[in-house]
Amino acid sequence: MPLHCGIVGLPNVGKSTLFNALTNANALAANYPFATKEPNLGVITVPDDRLTRISEIVNPQKIIPTTVEIYDIAGLIKGASKGEGLGNQFLANIREVDALAHVVRCFDDDNILHVDGSIDPVRDKEIIDTELILKDLETVEKRLDKLKKLAKSGSPIDKKNAEIAQTIADALNEGRPARTIEVDDDGEALLKELMLLTAKPILYICNVDEGSVVSGNKHTERFIECVKDESAEVILISAAIEEEIAKLEEYEEKLEFVKEMGLDEPGTNRIIRSSYKLLNLITYFTAGEKEVRAWTVRNGACAPEAAGVIHTDFEAGFIRAQVMKLDDFLELKSEAAVKTAGKLGIEGKTYEVVDGDIMHFLFNN
Repeated sequence: MPLHCGIVGLPNVGKSTLFNALTNANALAANYPFATKEPNLGVITVPDDRLTRISEIVNPQKIIPTTVEIYDIAGLIKGASKGEGLGNQFLANIREVDALAHVVRCFDDDNILHVDGSIDPVRDKEIIDTELILKDLETVEKRLDKLKKLAKSGSPIDKKNAEIAQTIADALNEGRPARTIEVDDDGEALLKELMLLTAKPILYICNVDEGSVVSGNKHTERFIECVKDESAEVILISAAIEEEIAKLEEYEEKLEFVKEMGLDEPGTNRIIRSSYKLLNLITYFTAGEKEVRAWTVRNGACAPEAAGVIHTDFEAGFIRAQVMKLDDFLELKSEAAVKTAGKLGIEGKTYEVVDGDIMHFLFNN
């Protein structure tokens, strides 16, 4: 269950530079609009020190982390919802991802052009929001016309769906993204069916100069104030710093460089983890001599669903799961010791997986 996260923003805000740092995929990063035309895809590992700590005890032949698939989507401009630039293509690319990482430019540099001629991350965000909202409004209005016709038949379900669609349309007309609209379960189902661009969970990334990566600057202060009511996370990143870190080959060199910049870890690590959490995903582990591996599952999943992430046969033939809590395993240093201490859980189909669980599944072939 890889997370598909799309990096979006205006041209020349640092999306491709950041993508390169995240993936070392060497996407074209150039000082002119539309340097990226097709979405670049990179597969990146989710940093998780728990995987390392488990492996130090088990000493497996292989260590396999969980991954995130990330797309560098070409920059949007005003009028994209009407096909300006390469608008329709870009918006179609956005529709395919599960979550959005919206990069805004929060640094001054006369040598790097801005498509609108000045640095204003709040304005830039509003441009992207407007284009996505306009496209969503087009989608909703088409569905609303159909639902109104169906509602004339008197079906309570069709009437309610028409009311929900009208509520969504009203909110979009007010400039509110679909993710901010409060609806009931029926409304959630309709939102999911509509696949609205502004319904996707979002992470904001402020691309700053090297001197502002710790404390921010006037641009980030304005931007954080602007999004305070969205319940969205805002991360400060210097794409230039991340690019330099990515060029270093040795882990120790990377660590030293990060410390010199006044950081605890590369900003890319925070982006990956935040993107992972954005879709309400958690990690469980399997551990044996052949491999220690991290697996992705949705938060709230029960044991059979978690087993199905490994193989559909595991879910279909699920009998039970053996579960060790991470802290118990790290303290007692072996499965045998956990079992002797009476802390090896035997769980059935209704067991809800907890982030960090170490699991082994028993199933019928």
